[in-house]
Amino acid sequence: MKQAIILDTGVLAAYFDRRESHHAWAKKKFSEVSPPLLTCESVISEAWHLLKNVPNGTALLLSFLQRGVLQMPLQINEEIENIAALMRRYANVPMSPADARLVRLSERYASATLLTPR
Repeated sequence: MKQAIILDTGVLAAYFDRRESHHAWAKKKFSEVSPPLLTCESVISEAWHLLKNVPNGTALLLSFLQRGVLQMPLQINEEIENIAALMRRYANVPMSPADARLVRLSERYASATLLTPR
């Protein structure tokens, strides 16, 4: 079984936005992995917002979803207690809903690699 890859908002935005400082890094990383790549709805929403002024940015993101390149295996209604607990635990950071869901994904897919440009 291949290793799962979890994507955060930054790597998606960098991949689709040539002006982004991590664009070359993101393109290289995407060339090294194979779908499906895991993420969550919150990340898709954040990326959509960041890409709305990027030529074809939202269309390319939508294409990734339609082709199954991105999958969202975590259902918030099934994980809400775990996500709420993470947000309480890291309230001093603070933790966004997207961050909490990515942490929960990494708990469920313990051997996964999280791709983030940070």
